[in-house]
Amino acid sequence: MKTILLVEDEREIARMVQAYLMREGYRVEVAFDGEEGWRKYQELSPDLIILDLMLPKLHGLELARKIRRESDVPIIMLTALSEEADRVAGLELGADDYVTKPFSLRELAARVRAVLRRAEGLREPEKLTYGPLEIDLTSREVRLHDKPVDLTPIEFDLLAYLARHPGKVFTRRELLSAVQERSYASFPRTIDSHIKNLRHKIEEDPKNPRFIVTVHGVGYKFQAEG
Repeated sequence: MKTILLVEDEREIARMVQAYLMREGYRVEVAFDGEEGWRKYQELSPDLIILDLMLPKLHGLELARKIRRESDVPIIMLTALSEEADRVAGLELGADDYVTKPFSLRELAARVRAVLRRAEGLREPEKLTYGPLEIDLTSREVRLHDKPVDLTPIEFDLLAYLARHPGKVFTRRELLSAVQERSYASFPRTIDSHIKNLRHKIEEDPKNPRFIVTVHGVGYKFQAEG
């Protein structure tokens, strides 16, 4: 049985998440502030940590930083939509995934399963296929209707990252951080030009995209089914 440490100060949320994940077959221990989270992490050596960022006594980012100094245990962050800067900082610290509040318990459980699978060393597929679009992660080649598509390194990294997480919405800043375009980290709108170029290369109708969809007011997501 995998042990999950849930660090969440909102007790009703903590209760619901704990009950749901226990029904999914996990052992779930709860801490209600950052200092308690640090103590329980040391006591339990959990297989995965679900970590709220806005914690009393010790901020979630500081707790993640302390944990990362001595462990690569998987971390899923719980964040509010307004906490974009903290979310990016958490990903840069080494968090494995994040879920934005409010969230569905079913989605959280799916992310827990996915992160644990990756942590257990199960190989990621070398090729992603979505209809006529093929993305070879090993050779870094993309084909559309079996014809090669010429992408820049940043365009490939961006497409691969989105396609690895179909349906998940990313902000512009998160995408810039994910593809490690550090020189433009202060200008998240830079991502729009990369998306525009990508659409012209992989979409049959760039103005009505099938794959890379704009989520107004937030950012972009990869749509697996058109």
